[in-house]
Amino acid sequence: MASPAYPLFFKKCGVAAAVAGLLGLAGCQSWNAQDSLPPTSGVQPIKGLAQNVSVRRNTLGMPLIESNSFHDALFTLGYVHASDRITQMVTLRLLAQGRLAEMNGAEALDTDRFMRAVNLKKSAGELYNAASPRLKRFFEVYARGVNAYLFRYRDKLPPDLARTGYLPEYWKPEDSALIFCLLNFQLSANLPEEISSLVIAQKAGIDKLAWLTPSAPDEPLPQAEADKLKGIALSQVSGLAAVDKASAQVSALNGFGAGTSTNWAIAPQRSRSGKSLLAADLQQPTSAPAAWNYVQIRAPKYQAAGLSVAGLPAILSGFNGKVAWSLAAVPGDSQDLFLEKLKRQGNALYYEADGKWLPAIVRNETYFIKGQRSIRETVYETRHGPLLNSALGDAPLAGGYGLALQTAPLKDDKSLDAFFDLSRAQNAEKASDASREIRAIALNMIFADASNIGWQVTGRYPNRREGEGLLPSPGWDSRFDWDGYADAMLHPYDQTPPQGWLGTANQRTAAKGYGMQLSNAWYYPERGERLAQLASAGKQDTRSTIAMQYDQSTTFANKLKKMFEAPGMAQPLKQAIDALPEAERAKAREALSRLMAFDGKLSPSSADAALYELFLQESMKQIFLDELGPENGPVWQAFIANGRLSYSAQADHLLGREDSPFWDDSRTPQKEDKPAILARSLAAAISAGDSQLGTDHKAWQWGKLHRLDWKSASGQSLRGPVQVGGDHTTLNTTAYLWGGNSFETVLAPAVRMIVDFGQTEPMTGQQSPGQSGNPASPNYANGLDAWLKAQYVSFPMQPQNLDRAYGTSRLTLTPGK
Repeated sequence: MASPAYPLFFKKCGVAAAVAGLLGLAGCQSWNAQDSLPPTSGVQPIKGLAQNVSVRRNTLGMPLIESNSFHDALFTLGYVHASDRITQMVTLRLLAQGRLAEMNGAEALDTDRFMRAVNLKKSAGELYNAASPRLKRFFEVYARGVNAYLFRYRDKLPPDLARTGYLPEYWKPEDSALIFCLLNFQLSANLPEEISSLVIAQKAGIDKLAWLTPSAPDEPLPQAEADKLKGIALSQVSGLAAVDKASAQVSALNGFGAGTSTNWAIAPQRSRSGKSLLAADLQQPTSAPAAWNYVQIRAPKYQAAGLSVAGLPAILSGFNGKVAWSLAAVPGDSQDLFLEKLKRQGNALYYEADGKWLPAIVRNETYFIKGQRSIRETVYETRHGPLLNSALGDAPLAGGYGLALQTAPLKDDKSLDAFFDLSRAQNAEKASDASREIRAIALNMIFADASNIGWQVTGRYPNRREGEGLLPSPGWDSRFDWDGYADAMLHPYDQTPPQGWLGTANQRTAAKGYGMQLSNAWYYPERGERLAQLASAGKQDTRSTIAMQYDQSTTFANKLKKMFEAPGMAQPLKQAIDALPEAERAKAREALSRLMAFDGKLSPSSADAALYELFLQESMKQIFLDELGPENGPVWQAFIANGRLSYSAQADHLLGREDSPFWDDSRTPQKEDKPAILARSLAAAISAGDSQLGTDHKAWQWGKLHRLDWKSASGQSLRGPVQVGGDHTTLNTTAYLWGGNSFETVLAPAVRMIVDFGQTEPMTGQQSPGQSGNPASPNYANGLDAWLKAQYVSFPMQPQNLDRAYGTSRLTLTPGK
């Protein structure tokens, strides 16, 4: 419901400031932003506590909660999460509920419509109801802690939240399950790709679609997947562009959508100390705050430090003194999109199923909109799930197609309990047992104790009767329906392997022909390849692990060289270069010579790294832009979006696909081949460098093109653009949009963690931009220096080391009346 605070807010600040919402901090300053910062020392009575609780913070604002009971610790965690991230918690809750328009106005309506159709509220209800009574009590206590903050600071909210005029509702235990379901929704690849692929197919056609949606370098093109769509008039898919846009907005808003992450463990035989090591990072959009934050808890029967999500009372990656565990995206495909034939009969909507017309299920949704009257709309559902496009624009008309989303139900799911059990595990075997019970979310869980390491794929994966789920399926044909789920015992796993290490980087982790279908939306393999190179080389320790997390070498450069010098390519490419006009010929020869000598190190000061990346960018445009352009059009943008999410056609064509129809430039009368397009691309890379970096080719630097600029929620720069190395294929991931109009970094590691069991205090970590989500806080962006300098902070488990890490200043929360 629209907040009662609106009229007062409009009177104080005016409509313009209200509409700015979370998009800006400009507007009236009728309150002191510093008042929104809870104290970090002194004594504060809080109603709901049983005994005193201490909260200390390290130099970066990361909290240590010390309590005499676990319930008081959970209560305080809720209070601390709200103190640090209430704007983020409220925004993510409204996003998951499909209620952002209540805070941000009508501009958020399409996002809300998309999320109402997805109906995470239903999933969260199933998940929460399936939790044990023990876990429900934990969620209830945590919610009371959040509400204690909301009660005390209701009139002193952070400036970016206060200026929206939205008055947050109190937190419910089910809201935490909702945040978990939002995380799961964004990590359950490949819904955005399926939507974007339909946008691409509308222009490229079904016959060429398989060339544009490869799943892995050594996999055949998914021709059978594309063939499912033959004979379907994709132009009649109602509201496809709106669905594509809304899906992208959801990914951008929640910060979980990047999906890229890396984790690995080193066994004792490969460790310098003779004890295990674990490392992890999570990469996210370069905006504040990151989705994750650090917390440490000490209670009589519970201690752990690690990464949490504000709104969720759990440590999802961390260390408890005996066991370390970390999560990364699989990415597993547990979402499928079905095209549905639709017709109207009177006021009812019907869809076809095996020759019969069935009535669509009707769900009415009411949207409260800031500054406007509420509206009531209908969402339709088929046997496969909600029709996403029925929620956006007009309901599908007769003869059109709907887009139904099928996801796995969460009834009887114990994942929330399993995460808590994992955080209490006292050895790798117990961690393995707990990981196996995580079914509601698709993850690569890596865990370790001092002597053992392990890996477990979690999630719930559909058995498809036909098809692979990479592209949408005809919903009217039950041949493509789901037939139950893969047995959890089939999920890939490993423990203490002979090679002495385990690791994942979103690459394909299930070999071809594996006994279940995990995914066809794997990320590029190069990060995983580089991880294997480094993990297998010599003995590892904390120092070498930091070097791995900051490594900027790519294995793709060497693959490119092998392609250039292959027997069937070297001579034709030389001939194609010779056939270029003289000026272009010299540029192409220079580019090829330098690329053949390039060592693959993408350091910010490297001239050859700049040329290499210019070639990648220009080659994509030379290969595909003639058929998928213009650059600012929805098809090209959809193509770029897919390349950000998983292994792409641009990489696939560079390494092979000599027979692809996309080598021919449709704008010319002659027929081009791969050598001809590569020759053009080599020359174009030099020309692009000349215009962007100057004509002194030795003075080029990759970092002058490739910059990282962290932004606040309002779009303000937190630390002016910094020159960085790496790209999407390096362990130190700094991805840009391949095919976009710049090399600006859009994705980077937000949090890093290392647990070295050979150290007296094993766990260290790092976070950017900062612990707090409040722009008025000194901890909003103070993690950036440490990130840039590769500095980590300690999370000690031994009491005698706590003062050194957290100091002696503390906030003491006491039971209030």
